[in-house]
Amino acid sequence: MSDVRVRFAPSPTGPLHIGGVRTALYNYLFAKKHQGKIILRIEDTDQSRFVKGAENYIIESLNWCGIKFDESIIDQGEYGPYRQSDRKEIYRQYAEKLIEDGNAYYAFDTSEELDQMRNKMKKAGVPSPQYNSITRSNMKNSISLSDDEVKNRLSSDEKYVIRIKMPRNEEVKIHDVIRGWVVVNTNNMDDKVIFKSDGMPTYHLANVVDDYLMKISHVIRGEEWLPSAPLHVLLYRFLGWDKEMPKFAHLPLILKPDGNGKLSKRDGDRLGFPVFPIKWINPENGDVSLGYREQGYITEAFINMLSLLGWNPGTTQEIFSMDELIHSFSLDRVGKAGAKFDFDKTKWFNQQYLRAKSKEDLADELQIILKENNIKMDNEFVASVCHQLKERATFVKDMWLEGAYYFAAPTTYDEKTIRKKWKEETPRLLSELKIRLENISDFSSVNIEIEFKKYLDDNDLGMGRLLPPFRLALTGLGMGPSLFDIASLLGKNETIKRMEIALKIIK
Repeated sequence: MSDVRVRFAPSPTGPLHIGGVRTALYNYLFAKKHQGKIILRIEDTDQSRFVKGAENYIIESLNWCGIKFDESIIDQGEYGPYRQSDRKEIYRQYAEKLIEDGNAYYAFDTSEELDQMRNKMKKAGVPSPQYNSITRSNMKNSISLSDDEVKNRLSSDEKYVIRIKMPRNEEVKIHDVIRGWVVVNTNNMDDKVIFKSDGMPTYHLANVVDDYLMKISHVIRGEEWLPSAPLHVLLYRFLGWDKEMPKFAHLPLILKPDGNGKLSKRDGDRLGFPVFPIKWINPENGDVSLGYREQGYITEAFINMLSLLGWNPGTTQEIFSMDELIHSFSLDRVGKAGAKFDFDKTKWFNQQYLRAKSKEDLADELQIILKENNIKMDNEFVASVCHQLKERATFVKDMWLEGAYYFAAPTTYDEKTIRKKWKEETPRLLSELKIRLENISDFSSVNIEIEFKKYLDDNDLGMGRLLPPFRLALTGLGMGPSLFDIASLLGKNETIKRMEIALKIIK
């Protein structure tokens, strides 16, 4: 496959949903698989929905996700500008060409007149009133009005829109890479607005013109655009670009975990997980929505999870690097049905990636959290802590939340463990164990365990008699990693000190 060029074209109308990130990802994987290029184009034709800060948010989100673009508003290529509001004048000439060729027309109807038309048709029993080949003759447009009246309205700067002139009773066929052939009769399509009264094109015209001029070979986008695809096919035909029309692939939805329907922010808020890649602050009310980055997710884990929501490799493999995803990805293995989002699986992915990280890399991240809590520790010690805890952690922050005892002696002790395991004889047993431990010259995990078990054997004791109180003294908790590893890492002096403190406090 040669000259592959794809685009991701978000609108700056709010934060980037993970569904949008997946669309960007699939475009990226497809482009790189075929040694092609991916373009980031900002589609801001709907100025009424423009949200301040959304464009920068989109760019920052995609950067965090590791999705790099060959051409964009930042890295300009030869087909720019890459922001549609900067291409305003380009679109008008094509709208006028459609009018000249009889494939579009001026429409001067006011919003009140449009409402009257819809209400009249509803009363007549039409469930979905449309501006189409039947109704257009009774409306105010350049088809129903005389040429002179049209000229007068235009010269007097009367507001108008430009609508596509939908042909009657034609079948429009589109072959979708994922879904196969889609056939729609034009009688079921309305005369969509392609150029608005504010001088901006609608998405329909703008995306077709841009895709043509930017030499886009494949349009990979969400299935919400599938109903509009026949209209876009007609625009390609009317503009004489049939042979240059890209191949289409409409991706399935990401579905909510419970019930039916598209995954929304409301679902995330309700079930306690983010639906945005990074934090979003609503500029209107200041509401903060946390993203996967702020919750401590590893970028590669997030991308790995997202890649499998709608695509499968045809094998049992679940863990993929970006290079492996590029090598394995194929639109042929993208499903038609929506993919249910599984937040527990998302956490599992992060856990796998965290475990695969070196203790040194984890230590660098944990040091940031320690610094925030005014704790200064040797990096080698922190790395050893990470090594002991990473099998039990999902996020780096878990190592702090669950392993704070590595960095400071406990000030409280688990009440449940005290009630169940701290017996009348426990202070004596712990004191005798302390003496044994003080005599160990090489305070390694192996030697601590040997001496501990020897003491149990000498006193005919079971592990449950002394191990929980010993753990309680060192960590304040009833459960955790290998206690002998913890004691070795803390060192003899700190271990003995903590045992002495516990013996004084716990009654």
